[in-house]
Amino acid sequence: VQLQAFGGGSVQPGGSLRLSCAASGSIFSIHTMGWYRQAPGKQRELVASISSRGSTNYADSVKGRFTISGDNAKNTKYLQINSLKPEDTAVYFCNADLTDYAGTYLRRQVYWGQGTQVTVSS
Repeated sequence: VQLQAFGGGSVQPGGSLRLSCAASGSIFSIHTMGWYRQAPGKQRELVASISSRGSTNYADSVKGRFTISGDNAKNTKYLQINSLKPEDTAVYFCNADLTDYAGTYLRRQVYWGQGTQVTVSS
């Protein structure tokens, strides 16, 4: 299983970005996908997550500005980021809690994608 993240970049304060995370491989089912971020010198923190049923969860610092959504058929999730602030600058990682095929067995695992840099600066 691979997770590929896209969409980072450099924007001015108040700008917007849309991050994408696509899961591929021998996937049986995806339970939850989410986005985390890690700023320099800080711990990785959960930004937003979405369950297979569409239930969402957001960090308080991003509520009202970030929206997570998904296309279950494509195993892809999106993070729309609006009203960006300098403190949103970080490497954003996508994450998936899923069940995949391990030979003839099913296995539940957590996978991480590569990070994508988001820089907010004037």
